[in-house]
Amino acid sequence: MAVSISAVLLLAVLVTLLVKKGGLKAGHAVVCVLLGFYLASSSMAPAISEVATNVARLISGIKF
Repeated sequence: MAVSISAVLLLAVLVTLLVKKGGLKAGHAVVCVLLGFYLASSSMAPAISEVATNVARLISGIKF
């Protein structure tokens, strides 16, 4: 649960920055959000979630 909340916050910040400074239009951001909702209800959702969890584990395992 903590990983998904952190990912949502990170992605929300990234989208906000892209809208404000990167030239991403608000309409494009809405399309991205809608795509996320449709992907979450699709049969691909478990695989996407597993990949995101594995990437989070990989990043957390990096030692600086």
